Amino acid sequence: MRMGPAELVQAAAMARRFYLEGKSKIQIAEEFGVSRFKVARVLETALERDLVRIEIRVPAELDAERSDALRARYGLRHAVVVESPPDSPAVEEHPDPENLGEVAADLLGELVDEGDVLGLAWGRSTINMAAALRHLPPCTVVQLTGVYDAGTAERGSVEAVRRAAEVAGGEAHPIYAPMLLPDVATANALRSQTGVARAFEYFDKVTVAAVSIGSWEAGISTVHDMLTAGEREHYASLGAAAEMSAHLFDDAGRRIGRDLGERCITVEADRLRRIPEVVAIAGGLRKAAAIGAVLRSGLVTSLVTDTAAADYLLHESRPPVRPALERADPDDV
Repeated sequence: MRMGPAELVQAAAMARRFYLEGKSKIQIAEEFGVSRFKVARVLETALERDLVRIEIRVPAELDAERSDALRARYGLRHAVVVESPPDSPAVEEHPDPENLGEVAADLLGELVDEGDVLGLAWGRSTINMAAALRHLPPCTVVQLTGVYDAGTAERGSVEAVRRAAEVAGGEAHPIYAPMLLPDVATANALRSQTGVARAFEYFDKVTVAAVSIGSWEAGISTVHDMLTAGEREHYASLGAAAEMSAHLFDDAGRRIGRDLGERCITVEADRLRRIPEVVAIAGGLRKAAAIGAVLRSGLVTSLVTDTAAADYLLHESRPPVRPALERADPDDV
């Protein structure tokens, strides 16, 4: 039925009150001397007749549809999918798109509250995220893992912790120790040193953590690159598919190689599991299967990734084991 000019004008006025001025249907009904049911019908008709157009827009680099689908599929609290650069699927040497760090920095700005303790694990994506930080509420920042190479500490995770603490105006607790040690005794000795022990004391206080994910192959996993060829083959034979904060996972999200963790300076899996918000930052096709494995572990509550990895995760045949927000023990899968 065609609307007359009076109806069109009234519908436009009601729509303006409702959508632009934020008035309730009852307030509009009182103003125009009609029932709130009439207001509801007019607003519905305005939409149907294209008098009102509702547009949901996010920045071009964010994919809202994939983000919501990924969040729902894996039971995540937050999933943010960033548009992959046009040539990213073919760029083997850069598994993580550079813009992931910038988006993750903005997400941390939303998630961290004043007085929180922010934990940062070693990883190229977390280092890029820290470099992109522009705002954080006052909080304490603690390093969750040792460094990949003591010679690069000033340009890696130690600097990332300092940078985040500087932005937040809070305390920094870096770890000046290698991530991987030759044996358990050396690792235990380092954990008892004053600076390292002080950082470990904060692990149970961490409220938000940012971590990276690596797949079990050269150049895509920090731990993989630190091991000998024989050790790599050993953990591969156990089914290693992914690594996060020096913890190894198989395709099903089960932790494997716990002996490796005993040689590493890193936050323990049970402590990581108790952190209320664990944000993983990882993308690219080469990491997609590894991301899925870590999500199935239940250790991650939120994810920042790209469209290439998201498409793989949304269509892979292996379903999630359980929603990540249940925060179940990944060792009992």
